[in-house]
Amino acid sequence: MTCEHCVHAVTTEVSRVAGVTGVDVDLDSGQLAVRGEDFTDEQITAAVDEAGYQLT
Repeated sequence: MTCEHCVHAVTTEVSRVAGVTGVDVDLDSGQLAVRGEDFTDEQITAAVDEAGYQLT
């Protein structure tokens, strides 16, 4: 991710996952923090993929 548009795209898609209550994306480190309950890693990975990015 290289810009605020990237951050917005990932935040929007991950926020749509049922059970997610908060999303923080750190552009400098490339880290994603997700808060909430009752969601899986696979759901988050799919949401990031939908935004056009990949988790590493």
